[in-house]
Amino acid sequence: MPHRHRRPLAATLAANSISTAGTSLTLIGVPWFVLETTGSAGRAGVVAFCATLPIVLAALIGGPFIDRIGRRRVAVASDTVCGLAIAAIPVLHHLGALEFWMLCALMALNGFAHTPGNTARYVLIPDLAEHAGTTLPRAASLFDAVSRGARMVGAALAGVLIAFAGSQTVLLLDAATFGLSALLIAVGVRGLGSAEPRKDGAPVSLHTYGTELREGYGHLLGNRLLLSVVVMVMFMNGTDQGWNAVLLPVHAEAELGGARAIGLLTALFGAGGLTGALLYGAVGHRFSRRAVFTVCVILCGAPRFLVAAVTGTTLPLAVTMLLGGIAGGVLNPILTTVLYERVPDRLRSRVSGALTAGCEFAMPLGGLAAGLLVEGMGSSGALLAMGGVYFVATLGPLVFPSWRTMERPAEEGEPIRAEAVAGPGATEAGRSDAVPSPEVSSSAPSRPAPAP
Repeated sequence: MPHRHRRPLAATLAANSISTAGTSLTLIGVPWFVLETTGSAGRAGVVAFCATLPIVLAALIGGPFIDRIGRRRVAVASDTVCGLAIAAIPVLHHLGALEFWMLCALMALNGFAHTPGNTARYVLIPDLAEHAGTTLPRAASLFDAVSRGARMVGAALAGVLIAFAGSQTVLLLDAATFGLSALLIAVGVRGLGSAEPRKDGAPVSLHTYGTELREGYGHLLGNRLLLSVVVMVMFMNGTDQGWNAVLLPVHAEAELGGARAIGLLTALFGAGGLTGALLYGAVGHRFSRRAVFTVCVILCGAPRFLVAAVTGTTLPLAVTMLLGGIAGGVLNPILTTVLYERVPDRLRSRVSGALTAGCEFAMPLGGLAAGLLVEGMGSSGALLAMGGVYFVATLGPLVFPSWRTMERPAEEGEPIRAEAVAGPGATEAGRSDAVPSPEVSSSAPSRPAPAP
């Protein structure tokens, strides 16, 4: 396969890994910045609410926009705006001009602008895989694995930088990662037809835009498995947002010695996630999707809430985060493949936008609720309450019959051509074992994302 055929996939993977590393910087840097400058868990929750509510709003309406403008252009513009918004926070603080409402507004702009770009990169993967001559399951696992590796590096770097250079330095570095990601997509994905604007649609109008939106939501509502995924991941991502934005920073400040502990724990979760994604990519096709997913989704999240609530030292939580990361690393390759299999390319941006909106619907409330629970119940009570919600949500695959259809992707939803699922040279067995999905954020959402 010529190098030029692999270049778009390599550029997208590189851009996403750099973007994800930057996300880890923000994930740790912003909550710590708020705690440093205000000392309030409640205000950290408010910032988290302002950062995530626009994500949902953008996802609700953004699908047709991505196709009209073009996936490459949207990804580049999105990263550019986000980089400027993040860079403005430390610059305004240094000038003594940063008010709390400005911080909330900049984080809201970051969330709103990033969502279309994140979706644009995500929905390109099937075409990039086919262009590069690789199978969809392999590309999906690689996409998730490099993201998790980047998350691990970004988290470790954030902890060290906050300790030695301050949270403002972390935010400036994060802004730079947005710029580099934009450059890679602008240059590396040029000339790929599926990344350019769609020219075969009806003329732009509110009526046609509304029709295209309804198509995406209609496809989602007509597939019971995807609906079940959305409901479960919505609760998981909501509680994960509470963990990332409030519970872990507060617990680390009070019990674990500060930001370096957050960096260590998040890096261990990322290392586990990388391991899990690579393991699933290598041998996952040999096992039942539903069985593997059910076990891993129960283990990936709730245990860390319990361990943090009942212990005050780093080691037990570190072990739990590492093992939870391994379990969580398996989930996104399965879900991603399931989504790609069940959604045709012409609807992929619209359905992915609807999925993102549903999966992230509870994220704004998750951070806000965590801040209020900490102030009302204390850290341990808040950890137990949100961990209980997480555990109940992950019981879905054991309870609801729709999850059984994970094993039979061809039997429901719109028929998908085999060559759209697996790249050239894939065997029939390889095709039948492949699957799609929304992401589960589990402790470190990719800008912004759902998926562990």
